[in-house]
Amino acid sequence: MAEFIKIKSGDGFEFAAYHGAPAGKRRGGVIVIQEIFGIDQYVKADVERWAALGFEAVAPSMYDRVEPGFVAGHDEEGMGRAFATVRAAKPEDALADIAACIGYLKAKGPVFIVGYCYGGTMVWQAAGRLDGLAAGSSYYGGGVAGAADLTPKCPVICHLGRKDGHIPADEVKAKLNAAQPQVPVYIYEASGHGFNNDGRPDSDPGDAKLARERTLALFEANGAL
Repeated sequence: MAEFIKIKSGDGFEFAAYHGAPAGKRRGGVIVIQEIFGIDQYVKADVERWAALGFEAVAPSMYDRVEPGFVAGHDEEGMGRAFATVRAAKPEDALADIAACIGYLKAKGPVFIVGYCYGGTMVWQAAGRLDGLAAGSSYYGGGVAGAADLTPKCPVICHLGRKDGHIPADEVKAKLNAAQPQVPVYIYEASGHGFNNDGRPDSDPGDAKLARERTLALFEANGAL
């Protein structure tokens, strides 16, 4: 059963994290980084999905330093609140809190990271700037292409939706291929932004399943027990 716990960052700040205990034998730890909307039902479902696969999963509440417990809907009003909150959040604080999650998990085995939207960007940043990650999977991160020159310290894969109105998939793939040719970039033809969220308009079940399979295979190839 998943529940909220507290994790302490390096500067002493305590933030909430949605924690899922692994089912059966523990295969590793997975840090799940939210979209801009906070720890909503989709993030919780992803934590529970990873836990069911045998991973200890934690999703840090990335905006706790700005507004503890922030959650917004996926409608126009929620988008406005979410963008205002993410603009107020400091990237260095986000990386510090991700580092704290690595520290929380690393004594028990390999640590992986997966993130969506804002979280996809933070996966790229964490993989390039933090130590202790075994592999990362970045989904539709709007800031990845702008940081293409940041070389990941661990294996990373990227997922993009062909129908994503926010991220030009071919341009991003070309930029990443040129700067980081070792990083696989997958484009999902039937999907748009947020396609890992089951039931959302831009989510194709086949694409979501394939992306999850590729992410799991990456983790298994890089130390998942």
